[in-house]
Amino acid sequence: MTAKVQFKLGTIEFSGEGEEGWLATQLDKLLSNAPDLLKLAPAASDQDAVTAGTRQQGEYDEISQNVSLGAFLKTKNAGSSQVNRFLATAIWLTGRGNKTPSTSDVTKALAENHQPKLKNAADSLNQNVGKGFCEKKGKQFFVTPQGLESMR
Repeated sequence: MTAKVQFKLGTIEFSGEGEEGWLATQLDKLLSNAPDLLKLAPAASDQDAVTAGTRQQGEYDEISQNVSLGAFLKTKNAGSSQVNRFLATAIWLTGRGNKTPSTSDVTKALAENHQPKLKNAADSLNQNVGKGFCEKKGKQFFVTPQGLESMR
């Protein structure tokens, strides 16, 4: 008996037609390998945020204007930790051209993008400096390569 199947998971698409047993076997193979395949091809809606979050220091392109701060924070799992949310927001700002943001730039970006505010942005910066993830430059700071790597 001939069967047809069409399947889509993220950017992975499978469409087949053939003998029912053979088709079921092919679909099982796809489903068993789906987690590994998704790692190679993330969902299209997450692609810009993933790409933006994996830049090396000095290799920033402008983060696409359609990647919201909320989506970026989500890809970095930075929602619950204030220190991580501060660092991820600084990376997002850096990718948008602000290479040396201030703590007020970070708090302003969070507020303007309807994200939870930080209880103490200066303390979050100091903790990131202590970890070697940021370096102060006057009243501003920059994210170090170690800071970028920690958010991968």
